[in-house]
Amino acid sequence: MLDMIIIDGLSFALPLFIMAIGGIYSEKSGVTNLALEGFQGFGAFTGAFAVVYLAGIFGTGSQIPYYAGFVCAVIGGGIFALLHALLCIRFKADQVISGVVMNILAMALTSFLTKSINASVFGSSANKFTLGASTRITIPGLSDIPVVGAVFRDIYPFEIIIVIAALVMWYVLYRTAYGMRLRACGDNPHSADAAGINVYAVRTVAVFISGCLSGIAGLSFAYSVSANFSPDIYLGYGYLSIAALIFGNWSILPSLFACLIFGFARSGGAAIIHQLGLPSAYNDLVRILPYVLTLLLLVFFSKHNHSPRALGQVYDKGRR
Repeated sequence: MLDMIIIDGLSFALPLFIMAIGGIYSEKSGVTNLALEGFQGFGAFTGAFAVVYLAGIFGTGSQIPYYAGFVCAVIGGGIFALLHALLCIRFKADQVISGVVMNILAMALTSFLTKSINASVFGSSANKFTLGASTRITIPGLSDIPVVGAVFRDIYPFEIIIVIAALVMWYVLYRTAYGMRLRACGDNPHSADAAGINVYAVRTVAVFISGCLSGIAGLSFAYSVSANFSPDIYLGYGYLSIAALIFGNWSILPSLFACLIFGFARSGGAAIIHQLGLPSAYNDLVRILPYVLTLLLLVFFSKHNHSPRALGQVYDKGRR
């Protein structure tokens, strides 16, 4: 049972984590981002459509649609995020309201487009894209280690993609000139501007990155949760990732810890219900465990957190 808790917990926690990193990038630059849920939804939509369309060309046994789908999810999530950047940075809209509107827009738009594409392209009346089960990878040798070996057993390919992307994003944020400029824009944008940094450009790229990473998370959830894409499969996950980055004090490694807590709470609860032989209706209780933990973590730890000093502030170059 412990092995399954670890395997299922990681498949839920890692997509949350990569989405939380996207939120960290955006908010470290000074742009409040409640739109992660919408980014992952639109990214998942574009990726799922690419998978279904290419599967008809290459066949269901090919891995090309799978990886091409993640590329399209990155592009789709990033492009959709640029709309949030346009509203908040170019037109100086309220960032919280813009985030909420983006989430609503993504839900409505993906629902409409999914039904329309199924009807016009695939001749189906379905309101979802059927992706099929993802292959899983087991690493010989490492998977035989007691307890810890579960980390290397039945791995989704997207988990490897996420780990690689997370390492790259950590390096960019903390070890590159761009990462330093991004953090400066979130703490003191006027000083950053005085130093010759284009605050608007840095923030726009940061929001774009958040959309790209959220797209990866969205398609990952589509594969791991139901092997289908429908507009309602990711409801609430974007807000969980926001809670994780707040608990992690806008830092990448502590945010990973929070995501692991959420993931293992979900998989642990499901394992307990299965072990006790309880009716499937109790699975609904399992789904609320991460949100209950979110409330508890925020109540006890958020008072000690320190957000970027310019977070949520509309930057106007003409004001000093």
